[in-house]
This record gives sequence, structure tokens and C-alpha cells, in this order.
Amino acid sequence: EKFVVHPHHIEFQILGDRHGNVIHLCERECSVQRRNQKIVEETPSPFISEALRRDMGEKAVAAAKAVNYVGAGTIEFLVDGDGNYFFLEMNTRLQVEHPVTEAVSGIDIVREQIRIASGAALGFEQKDIKFNGHAIECRINAENPETFTPCPGKITEWHAPGGLGVRVDSEIYSGYAIPPFYDSMIAKLIVHAPTRNAAIMRMRRALEEFVIEGVQTTIPLHQEIISQQEYIDGMYNIHWLEHYMKAKQEKKQTS
Repeated sequence: EKFVVHPHHIEFQILGDRHGNVIHLCERECSVQRRNQKIVEETPSPFISEALRRDMGEKAVAAAKAVNYVGAGTIEFLVDGDGNYFFLEMNTRLQVEHPVTEAVSGIDIVREQIRIASGAALGFEQKDIKFNGHAIECRINAENPETFTPCPGKITEWHAPGGLGVRVDSEIYSGYAIPPFYDSMIAKLIVHAPTRNAAIMRMRRALEEFVIEGVQTTIPLHQEIISQQEYIDGMYNIHWLEHYMKAKQEKKQTS
């Protein structure tokens, strides 16, 4: 088994129908992780080249066709610092981060999944897919933003951000009681803008507007992440966040 140096987690959203048609909807960069759990996702990836994007997309489609895949799915890869990539797994379902792909492609993946399940053919080919701008998603968890300890409890105040290019997926409201029995994610904050820098600025503003009181959340962590120069420059891999948190903790202990 290969040891992948400076790995990036890159995944391709695919759609396949019952008539042999398979397309991909470009890649998602999912390398901001903690304990192999995604924290921030974006598309397109600031790391991979157009040539690599094309090659990986073709391989993802070929893999889905090889198993006659039907429905929405995700082909996941690890990509090393030199652009070599290796198959990781396939998730045969809709994923948490699908809204960033919807934002840049303009395609409602949930709708397409339902159409495919009903037996309909895809209404477009790969050449018809156009990608517009840049999208970022932050997973908002009910956790301590430094120790990641789960924080169930009652939401005493809830104000979600809005405006152009801002989307919030959640079922939370003021008075909602977060139980201790399930995953701690309580919302997804998605922004879309013409460029990556504009998307980062829009995410920064949206996080500042996001008010959740009564429990601790990872909103402060997301504000830190998108303010770090390594993230702004796109110079991060799947180990970056844990190294950043470790260095932050060591600095706190010595000060």
C-alpha cells in the first residue's frame, strides 16, 4: 500500500442513469479535516490543474460505468503533492457537501437523483456542464471549537445569515434541543461567488452574521480557518488543520 505524501482529499460528484449515461460535476476539495472528518469543502479545488481535473473526471466516470452505477454518487481520491492520485472509495449516496457542487454547476443533484430513480434519462451530457464561480461550505457543529467536545443542549437564540450567494441548510431554530445521541452537525453554511477570494470574503461575512447561542459551536474555528494565510493561498492538505490546532495548543501552553 502506497504512502501518500502531503495528501489532498479530492472527490468527484457523478450522476448515472439507467440508460448507460454517466457524467461528473467536477471535483470538491475536502482536505480541511480532523480525524479524517471533513470540516470545510470547496469547489473547484485550488490545488489541482485543469489537466489533472480532466483526467480524474474521466477516470471517475469510467469507474462508475464499469459497475453500471445508477444514481448520484461520489468517487473519492487521494492526491499527493506531485499530482499523482489514487482511488480511495466510492460513496453511493448524496453527500453532505453536495451544495457546493450545485452552486457552481447550477444542477439540483437531489432533483436529478429523484428523476434517475423514476427511470428518467439524464437531460444533459458532459459537454453541457458548465461551471460558474467558486463555492465553499463550512460544517457547523455543536462542539467546543478547540477541544471538539460535543455540546448538546437547548438553542436559546438562532439567527442565520442571508443575502446574495449565501445558503444555510439546517432544521435548527430558537428553542430547539440538540440531543446527545447523534452526529453533532447542526447546520451547513454555503457561499457562492465569482472567484475564490470573493467566496472567502463572503464566507467571512456570513460567519460573522451567524448567531447561535445556548450551546458552543465551531463557528469560531471556521473564522480562524478561513483567515489563515495557508488556507487563503490554497496551501493545505488533510494534515493541515490538525497541525494548526496542535501548534495553537502548544503556543497557548507556553504563553
